[in-house]
Amino acid sequence: MPNPTRAELLGAATAFCDSFAQKKPLEEILSHFSSAAKDDEIVVHEHGLMQLAPFLGRDFCGREGVRKYFEMVARYLSYEDIRFVEFIADDAAASAGGKVGVRGKARFTWKETDKSWDETFVYVLGFDITAKLTRYEVWADTGAAYLASRGEL
Repeated sequence: MPNPTRAELLGAATAFCDSFAQKKPLEEILSHFSSAAKDDEIVVHEHGLMQLAPFLGRDFCGREGVRKYFEMVARYLSYEDIRFVEFIADDAAASAGGKVGVRGKARFTWKETDKSWDETFVYVLGFDITAKLTRYEVWADTGAAYLASRGEL
């Protein structure tokens, strides 16, 4: 089976991001992840220091790891006005299927303290040859999340 085309990668990335932005049920969000890949081939990683938030700085592996990541993020954060403003596809990224870089913006709130901040964040989405997610990496404003968690923002 050939790698997905650039258009297929952009379509898959947009569908995943739209389901997240529209706050679709977790099962729908999870449906964008590969069911054919082995558990060690599916990784979610939000970059940052583990000391700043419990969902930062570690790998969540396999479909259950992905579920745990999204449940943990939902426990601590809410968001509004999320929009994705740039998608860059690389259909030649390794033999795994391709990658898409995404830049987004949103207003996040740390639920426990009700402190909010506006931020720009970046996703790098890795896909298998069926255009399903196998890697979801996030770079975001971890300092703002930490300050909001302490009520200091």
